Amino acid sequence: MSNFEEESISFHRLHGGKLNVEPKFKVDSTHKLSLAYTPGVAGVCTAIAKDPKLAYELTIKKNTVAIVTDGSAVLGLGNIGATAAIPVMEGKALLFKEYAGIDAFPICIESQNTDEIVNIIKNIKPIFAGINLEDIAAPRCFDVENALYDIGIPVFHDDQHGTAIVTLAALINSAKLANKSLEDLKVVINGAGAAGSAISKLLLSMNFSNENKKSVKDIVICDSKGIIHESRPDVIQNPSKLDLANKTNRNNVKGTLSDAMSNADVFIGVSIANVVTKEMIQKMNKNPIVLPMANPIPEIMPDLAKEAGAFIVGTGRSDFENQVNNVLAFPGIFRGALDAKATYFTHDMIIAAAFSLANSVKDLNVHNILPDVLDKSVPLIIAEKVKSAYLKNPNRV
Repeated sequence: MSNFEEESISFHRLHGGKLNVEPKFKVDSTHKLSLAYTPGVAGVCTAIAKDPKLAYELTIKKNTVAIVTDGSAVLGLGNIGATAAIPVMEGKALLFKEYAGIDAFPICIESQNTDEIVNIIKNIKPIFAGINLEDIAAPRCFDVENALYDIGIPVFHDDQHGTAIVTLAALINSAKLANKSLEDLKVVINGAGAAGSAISKLLLSMNFSNENKKSVKDIVICDSKGIIHESRPDVIQNPSKLDLANKTNRNNVKGTLSDAMSNADVFIGVSIANVVTKEMIQKMNKNPIVLPMANPIPEIMPDLAKEAGAFIVGTGRSDFENQVNNVLAFPGIFRGALDAKATYFTHDMIIAAAFSLANSVKDLNVHNILPDVLDKSVPLIIAEKVKSAYLKNPNRV
């Protein structure tokens, strides 16, 4: 156990977790009690019963998000269960409040049955204005999100879309510094789970937005068995991986991760520790962009990547430069969605979040491709662009 982990246990024990529930006013008179509760509250209930939309004006609903997990894919710890996932969900709630003023609450479900998770979320929907799905393993996360598209409030799986947004922002700025066009990049992604799938789909679909951004065209995805391609027997039997194979690997290349990285411009890692070597990076094109984001140990340590010739390196860790961290995305995109009274997240909202995040960097250089994670002005910038994108075009595609 690291020093940080031991200190964190002591820190959490001292505070008894990270969250409190606090009232917005003091009940210091019988009159206030009568307004807040009986008999006055009956009038509020009756009004909402007649017009459910009034819940957004008369209750906490308009600013409240549920952070929902089944504990099946928590950080780099794997399937540790709903109870052990509480500290991470509390942390997300803390960040929602600190960065975007949103009241978020952990909902840790002790079931890993897709239908049961979907049913629970649908039935707790009345109190929430948005749902943040978190740390749910693939492919269950895809099925859960797809089943919740039409529930009337926005649903966002942060491990997919939050990671994709921040990765795209990092790539936009890295390509600019490397004097490369997004559409000309050869990108290798290691990891075909929730994050890898979402990143690849976002990079390939930027030209669908109203802004008509240029999309990446050449993506090769690898998993633990190597390059994903349409004729690989296990891929044929896996619908989510077959879908990826159909959308990527336009030259139908086969082989290992090392083979994929030959003459690549970009490496994006959302997999496991230490799977990339210096030799792999040395086979990449000039000014390679290397984003090994596995936590807590990246696919290759930054010093080794730089020794091998990496032009830009970004990881998921706060103790290295260029931290690719979801906290840069999810508070702002939810703030924008709630302010727009969106009923779902659109593709344009996702694109707007990524480009506004990229454009928020104050001093762009190879050591600073994303804003500081402590810069709390960034979520507000993202929120405004996300809100505008929804109001301009509320269509999903």
